[in-house]
Amino acid sequence: MFSSIEDVIERFATQKYIAGRRIATVVFLASRLQKPILVEGPAGVGKTDLAKVLAAALGHELIRLQCYEGLDEAKALYEWEYAKQLLYTQILKDKISEVLSNSRGLSEAVDRIAREDEVFFSERFILPRPLLRAITSDRPVVLLVDEIDKADAEFEAFLLELLSDFQVTVPEIGTLKARNVPLVVLTSNNAREMSDALKRRCLHLYIDFPDRAQELAILKLKAPEAGEKLAEEVVTMAQSLRKLDLKKTPGISETIDWVKALTLLNVDTLDNALVTETLDTIVKYEGDVRKAQEELKNYVRRARARRPSDTASDKDLLN
Repeated sequence: MFSSIEDVIERFATQKYIAGRRIATVVFLASRLQKPILVEGPAGVGKTDLAKVLAAALGHELIRLQCYEGLDEAKALYEWEYAKQLLYTQILKDKISEVLSNSRGLSEAVDRIAREDEVFFSERFILPRPLLRAITSDRPVVLLVDEIDKADAEFEAFLLELLSDFQVTVPEIGTLKARNVPLVVLTSNNAREMSDALKRRCLHLYIDFPDRAQELAILKLKAPEAGEKLAEEVVTMAQSLRKLDLKKTPGISETIDWVKALTLLNVDTLDNALVTETLDTIVKYEGDVRKAQEELKNYVRRARARRPSDTASDKDLLN
């Protein structure tokens, strides 16, 4: 458990995650109030990483449920192992005969079988999926419900019981309450609007792309091998690319991958012919690559204008 907002910031820092005070405040309150966190924002800003780092900072297991269209409670909660149940029935056939021996009538036989329900309808026949694992864990866990906006509204409604009372109902055996209330993080890329009922049960956190100073700090933390000048230029370029009309806006992870790739190729400045060959690292569609190439040319042109003694041509950059 976190002792304060500052404790959150410090523990996240040990996991190489720069948590601003707003993020740290929401995490602290969620841990104390035992409320889920609904994290919204564009793809690539570190929403999933927040849950991973939260689990690592607390020393808890991370249980992840990846959402997708068509996900239902059977795939998210549990699977009943009918084959195993049938096998037990076959193996115990002789014992069942003993239980039914000397029964006086069908009614008495049914009563005797009913008294043995726990043998055939118990948790031993349940194959737990992420939600049930989180509820029944003997130790505190962090439950990540990733990209909840991709799931159907029906599944979102099913989650309400879990998020309200931290319990789930299994028709075969009844209602199971959480042994330890999990810390729940739900992420959304805003593919669809979340219901008011879901939002009411959660603390809300919106994470946007970082400003230049914060992104540079992240790069220095995640890619310390990169030179100061290269890191600054990569961040400037990434910030420029996010202003373009791209099919997929580059996230922080792409910025980190790009600077690592450039460093691996011994590139120390974007004014280098190799740079255009690495643009697929930061943008993922051919149309976006072409726009990035043009933006890179403009960036280099502006940089060279500030260095009159540099006589290299833009043509060199694109060869």
